Amino acid sequence: MDISLFLAKFWGWYLLIFFFVLSFNPDRIRQINNDLKNEKFQILIAFLAIVLGLLNILVHNVWEPDWRFLITFLGWMSLFTGLGLFIFPKHTSNRIAVINVKLIQVIYFLLFLVGIFLLNMGYQIVLY
Repeated sequence: MDISLFLAKFWGWYLLIFFFVLSFNPDRIRQINNDLKNEKFQILIAFLAIVLGLLNILVHNVWEPDWRFLITFLGWMSLFTGLGLFIFPKHTSNRIAVINVKLIQVIYFLLFLVGIFLLNMGYQIVLY
């Protein structure tokens, strides 16, 4: 299987699952913001984000002007977010905490659309 198709399916399902979890339980957003004040939680999340982003970048660093760019962009964003939480934990968690619940819901809705698009590209449901 082409790595781009595999990662499109992975990121598509990942974004879709998180959209539905946060849509049906918006208190999770507040809980995540509160948990980011805990150093152990920050280190764990930072480590996972760095690993996820680095693996994504190592196997798929494609900067072509098509849908594959989204996969590379998500990998780089994961890496930078993890590095930010690991190197500058207080600054990064404060920046995340400033974003209110409504703005996070808008961002997650946009990521939901990206997830649907990536799932379509991975499974090629609607051809164009």
